[in-house]
Amino acid sequence: MTRRPTVHRRPQLLVVSGPPGAGKTTLAHALADALGRPAVCRDEIKERMAAAREAPVEELDRRTLAEFFRTLGGHLRAGTDVVAEAAYQDRLWRPGLAPLTELAELRVVRCVVDPESARERIARRAAEAPGRAVHADGELLGRIARGERPIESWVPIALDAPCLAVDTTRGWAPPLERITAFATGAAEDPATRPLGRGPSV
Repeated sequence: MTRRPTVHRRPQLLVVSGPPGAGKTTLAHALADALGRPAVCRDEIKERMAAAREAPVEELDRRTLAEFFRTLGGHLRAGTDVVAEAAYQDRLWRPGLAPLTELAELRVVRCVVDPESARERIARRAAEAPGRAVHADGELLGRIARGERPIESWVPIALDAPCLAVDTTRGWAPPLERITAFATGAAEDPATRPLGRGPSV
């Protein structure tokens, strides 16, 4: 009898992306809980490093980025499925994310939100969460007040991977059960398609 070779499934990297105030972290943790996976969130890493004074302020972003990708790589090399949350603007994030596609199956959840709802969330968290000071939410609100459009001008990451757009303006549309079905590949949503080189929302 000929023994068939064992096929090892690659771990899955579920990326949760979106502009400021899109509710990425909340959705990422909900997905991690529903799927039984660890969640690696860029802002949470930065807050821990700032609280522990692990890096000078001027180096904090660079060190946070390095730790974020180091943590993701460790999970994936160990064969662990992981939910990874960050803004993932294309120019800044694709160079770090693209090499991980050699280790894992990549799927992307792209949060979209009404800009005014996002602005209100940013203002609320800046007032209610002292730890958010490290993310310069006040500076972001100042840019919006000066007429800049950081939410609308956010450039999504472009990689060849299935992508599901989730409107987070009021709850989640589609709902969590459909997002998790997409995440596991159990069901493809009609709104999904490869990212290619442009937005899929």
